[in-house]
Amino acid sequence: MSTTLEPLESLEPTLSVRQVLMLERVLAGEPEVVAGASQLDRAVRWVHVAEAADVGVMLSGGEMVLTTGVLLAGDESKQAEYIQSLHRAEAAAVVLGLGRAFPTAPDTMRRAAERCGLPMVVLHRPFPFAELTEEVQARLVRRKFAAVSMSEAVRTALTGLITAGAPLQRLLDEIAHHSGCPVVVTNLAHRVLATAGERSAVDDVLRDWERISRQAGGSEGDGWIRAELGGRGERWGQIMLCGYRGDTATGRLLADRAAEALVLHRMLGGTSAHTWEEQSAQSLLTDLVSGVVPARQLLPRARAAGLPVNRRTFVPLVVRDGDPAELDRVLRLLGLPGIVAEVADDATAVLLSLARDQDAATLVANFAARLTRTVVAAADPRTAWDDVPGGLREAQHVADAVADSVTVLDLPPVVRLKDVHLRGLIRLLRDDPHVQSFAERELDGLLCAAGEDLLAVLRTYLATGRNKSRTAQLHHVSRPALYRRLEAIQTRLGVDLDDFEQAASVHIALLAHDAQQG
Repeated sequence: MSTTLEPLESLEPTLSVRQVLMLERVLAGEPEVVAGASQLDRAVRWVHVAEAADVGVMLSGGEMVLTTGVLLAGDESKQAEYIQSLHRAEAAAVVLGLGRAFPTAPDTMRRAAERCGLPMVVLHRPFPFAELTEEVQARLVRRKFAAVSMSEAVRTALTGLITAGAPLQRLLDEIAHHSGCPVVVTNLAHRVLATAGERSAVDDVLRDWERISRQAGGSEGDGWIRAELGGRGERWGQIMLCGYRGDTATGRLLADRAAEALVLHRMLGGTSAHTWEEQSAQSLLTDLVSGVVPARQLLPRARAAGLPVNRRTFVPLVVRDGDPAELDRVLRLLGLPGIVAEVADDATAVLLSLARDQDAATLVANFAARLTRTVVAAADPRTAWDDVPGGLREAQHVADAVADSVTVLDLPPVVRLKDVHLRGLIRLLRDDPHVQSFAERELDGLLCAAGEDLLAVLRTYLATGRNKSRTAQLHHVSRPALYRRLEAIQTRLGVDLDDFEQAASVHIALLAHDAQQG
């Protein structure tokens, strides 16, 4: 479900003093700014007509006050007190209609307004204040109504996406569309969990993220608007609109709606902030492995995700049958900086970032020793970020090459490219049609439902170096029973497995077949 809405930036719920002075009805009164010209961007919350010297007691802030000065004429002390009262009440501006009370702008009021920084405007032509009041009030009401309506429309659109089962990224894309600026979601450590918006603009934000994150707890300004993520007394992150160009109040309204939606998404989906961290890491590592996005363009994302990248040694790993949560826990336990994510079925990538003087081989061995029932495939360390994608693909290739024979091969705790030998070559050539044809021809007698058990025995027999005792043990059969199965295999294939060349040919064909199936 998606609802197309206009960006909120054009729907400011207030008018500035400058905007009021540009209204057609006001221009007819020939307005002149005589003090506080630098403060014309103040927001006008309301318009109020007042003559009394102590007008401030009737105001609550943000009002544009209209007066003829009829009760102030001839008394400079009252004139000064009038301006002081407006200043104390934080009025937006004062508009004085020139006429019988004041044919020109009174110096006392003008000087007092200049000292206070209060915009003071005089109208040179008679002007019915009721018309100005009506015009401004109507515009303010319409703008506030439009902002509230848009806020509810955004809430409805995001809620619709959530109930339709949309992923987090889809929600953020919708928020970025309405805000017209990059959107960033972080955890409490200010590490980036997700982003949305125009890619180049997001990258610009991420390149400067270290500075931005240091200021994340500061006040809002220059379009940087935040909303906390959490519930039931627990905070777990924040969403930030980065460089929002509209009115701050409207941007805050949008950020609040976005935060509500993200919290609801988490609650209904049963997800957690940690799960969002996993999704962020998975997106980054998947993009690195695929090579679709140049590694250099992914560097800001890696840095913003908390991975140290300056003058580091990167060690790409792929762990077979590893639980990402467990792997992340082991990394934290060993104090190893890195990111973890599942990149394929039963394959989890781990990218370590080590200091240049650390012993990568020892640290990887310590990491592997903490794991159980897994295969850790490692690529050679990389010192250049641009070489990381190739390293991840190498580690994945090593993990794939030994995936089918973990229980029968005598593998080291950490498997590298030099350990996969022929299996690695066959894995690289598995999609070659000549190799596929060769495998089918060599194994033709066993590639049927009736031959599945015999194919499993053959696989174990060849992987153990034709060790009959070990093969019988692994398949829980007696030696005579194994001999009968080996005879059946040889008969079906028309080969002599005691002949090295024929056994090697069958072995290569079986490796190719398994690689194709994998």
